[in-house]
Amino acid sequence: MISFGSSFVWKWKTQGIVALLLFAAAAHGAFARTILFVGNSFTFGDRSPVRAFHPERVTDLNRDAYGGVPALFKTFASELGLGYDVSMETSPGKSLEWHYMQKQDVLRGKWDVVTLQGYSTLDAQHPGDPADQIKGAHDLAKMFVTANPATKVYLVSTWSRADQTYPASGHWYGKSIFTMAEDIAAANSEAIRGFPDLTAAIPVGTAWNRAIIEGVADPNPYDGIEFGKVSLWTWDQYHASSEGYYLEALVIFGKITGSDPQSLTARDTAANDLGLSPTVTLALEKVAHEELAADGEMWK
Repeated sequence: MISFGSSFVWKWKTQGIVALLLFAAAAHGAFARTILFVGNSFTFGDRSPVRAFHPERVTDLNRDAYGGVPALFKTFASELGLGYDVSMETSPGKSLEWHYMQKQDVLRGKWDVVTLQGYSTLDAQHPGDPADQIKGAHDLAKMFVTANPATKVYLVSTWSRADQTYPASGHWYGKSIFTMAEDIAAANSEAIRGFPDLTAAIPVGTAWNRAIIEGVADPNPYDGIEFGKVSLWTWDQYHASSEGYYLEALVIFGKITGSDPQSLTARDTAANDLGLSPTVTLALEKVAHEELAADGEMWK
């Protein structure tokens, strides 16, 4: 009869328990992927209830206690059983180059996924000029990929601002409400072209355009909101409403995880917490689905 020492038995039991825990974690998708959101007020959901949406669900690296779009992403992921450890680093009115120059000590780390959201007009001093946005995106992406070559870095293409389109003071005055979003998307496409450290752009702005085209959202808040439609902008006609941020989060979530936004259904708890009706929730999920499908997304 073979006799095993107590240390051997303890080691065998310990290894067995660890193996079982690892198997269970893998089976339930419990291994969290790390994702970092870098951006400004369009990321932390300023001027809407989204800013204070469940900040406990994310790690705010600046300790501002924001929830924002990252907390919506985390909520979606949890509902679908996807393990994501979500962090954010945001500052209002800042460009990507500002984050690179001022926040490297906070941002450094081996992240699995990073999303970058730049200044809404591309350049605060020279609206429509993509040079600063491209430089900031390249500098940050190179930093993240140097730390972890497997990091996927995405650029978020944001929306047309009504206050930049309809008033005569706006840079896009006299142009279609769709133009600003298209210009930002074009700038991000230029940033990605020939630069492998950037994975892809996330078509949030063109999803807003689609919501308007399909009659889900009103195109011009300055002449009132048509009955049965939502405004994607909040009261300043600049930042997003709860519906606008919700659509942003859906598109980012679908692009990064490969999960169909429509799989969240009308029972989505984030939409319910924000007070969105089931009708609006389903309509926005459908818009996100269609925009990502047009962008080439294949659902898992």
